[in-house]
Amino acid sequence: MVMMLVGFVFLFLAIKYDFEPMLLIPIGFGILIGNIPMFQVVDFNLKLGVYEPGSVMNILYQGVVQGWYPPLIFLGIGAMTDFSSLISNPKLMLLGAAAQIGIFLTFLGALYLGFAPPEAGAIGIIGGADGPTAIFLSSKLANGLNVMADGTTVKNLIGPIAIAAYSYMALVPVIQPPVIKLMTSRKERLIRMKPPRAVSKTEKVLFPIVGLILTAYIAPSALPLIGMLFFGNLLKESGVTKRLANTAANPLIDTITILLGLTVGASTQADVFLTPSSIKIFALGAASFVIATAGGVAGAKIMNLFLKKENKINPMIGASGVSAVPDSARVVQQMGLQEDPTNHLLMHAMAPNVSGVIGSAVAAGILLSFLM
Repeated sequence: MVMMLVGFVFLFLAIKYDFEPMLLIPIGFGILIGNIPMFQVVDFNLKLGVYEPGSVMNILYQGVVQGWYPPLIFLGIGAMTDFSSLISNPKLMLLGAAAQIGIFLTFLGALYLGFAPPEAGAIGIIGGADGPTAIFLSSKLANGLNVMADGTTVKNLIGPIAIAAYSYMALVPVIQPPVIKLMTSRKERLIRMKPPRAVSKTEKVLFPIVGLILTAYIAPSALPLIGMLFFGNLLKESGVTKRLANTAANPLIDTITILLGLTVGASTQADVFLTPSSIKIFALGAASFVIATAGGVAGAKIMNLFLKKENKINPMIGASGVSAVPDSARVVQQMGLQEDPTNHLLMHAMAPNVSGVIGSAVAAGILLSFLM
């Protein structure tokens, strides 16, 4: 009953307040499906539940457990994303990197609370505000299957981590504004930035190729995510594969989002989900999101110390260094317009926002290479 109430809350927030409806409606409905009482005894399989081998839900859930869905979502994200704002002002990539402090501080916090290193690594990625990356990493590190050096088996934390990551992504408009206002003055929020320069088609085509090579050598374990992200972007920017780009950006990512949300929601059976570990994960997720937002804003303020007056950065855009695309950039745009109706920050905020996607995937690859 508790979990079904959670499902109702997700549906209410999505339908009534338009909080990430494309995520919260599939997840919320999946929670209802996963917590419908059914007859269960040992060695008796109705083939209904997500954890019952041979059931339709169990087969679909393999895309989560085996990590198939996240790379396909990254393919769609790449096909939808315009990296022009980042290419025109590459220094803003540093803000996407600064926001990833939330990942590593959450990792340390999870270790402090008693989670095993692989489990802590999977929990830490919530700080990047990137649902697909969180699912990908937890499917590798905290899947209930891996055995550590001391002989103990890691916990299956895929459900709690996924729900926490997507919940905080949906709450971007609620969590970020107070943190941004706390860390900036009105004078800083009124800073006007130079318009981004025009980016040539050659630059747009070369970016995913060069970006793939550089990031893959930094974090080869992130190749399934980074590779698909840049592949999708090349489909978009090449100009000769419009049908493939449209497929990746629309029907493919929509289909995967439905399957991912529904099966992740259905995996939250009360006996699996309602544990002390889940409560700790949600607390760490909230703290990590605040830290990541603060890290991005602080990074922008530090950069301003070394920039000339005409090149100053509005520190609010640092908050969009988390990889909740494009919601975080949209929040910055709305806050900028509240301060000055003529100050449009969206294109500037998209630069750290898309670099945050790359940064969280790279961070996931680094954690995976050390903890797998």
